[in-house]
Order: sequence, then structure tokens, then C-alpha cells
Amino acid sequence: QVQLVESGGGLVQAGGSLRLSCAASGRTFSSCGMGWFRQVPGKEREIVAAISLNGASTYYANSVKGRFTISRDNAKNNLYLQMNSLKPEDTAVYSCAATKNTDTLRLGTNAYDYWGQGTQVTVSS
Repeated sequence: QVQLVESGGGLVQAGGSLRLSCAASGRTFSSCGMGWFRQVPGKEREIVAAISLNGASTYYANSVKGRFTISRDNAKNNLYLQMNSLKPEDTAVYSCAATKNTDTLRLGTNAYDYWGQGTQVTVSS
């Protein structure tokens, strides 16, 4: 089991920045691939970014490429999402997730085994 708790969400003006954190406990954090997802009401959850076990490989959705950065600190059991140049369309509930499937970066929600409760990010225009 892996327990995940997100923090760092909030209200920010367009063009601003936020840094989301995801604290992990339980199963060894460093043995899991990690991802950030987001969801708005009425839409399916979508992947934002993913990162491999050691952080060497990353993936970004086209909509956030160049603005968001995913990173992890295995010594502290933490996952991060630095979000810059935020836009109103980034408004969503952001969740971190962990996967035991580590042969390649996983992009689908079904590939993830453990989920946090989510944190709200609201970007005003």
C-alpha cells in the first residue's frame, strides 16, 4: 500500500505559479512510477505529467509542456509539480498517483494503483 497526500493547491491569477507536493508513505516510494493527473467537472481525468523511478524519464501533456515541471525526491518520499505561467484552463482538481508498473512511463489512469485525494487549483483571469 502507498498513501498519498497532496498539498499546495489554491487560487492564483493567470500568469502566476504554484508548486504542488505529494507526500508518500507506506510501500517504498522509490519503487513506484509517479504521475500527476487533473480533472474538471464533467470531464474525464487526464494525465498532466509522469516520472520514472529515478526521475530520469518524464512525460508532459502538450497543454502543459514548457510550463510545468514534474520532479521527485526519493530521499524525502515526495513528488512535486511546479506550475508556471498558469492559465484559467489549468483550473482543476490535481491528484498524484503511484504505479507498480515501472517498465515504462504510464499515461493511463488504469495503470495507476494508488491515488491521493486531490487538491484544487483555481486560476483566475
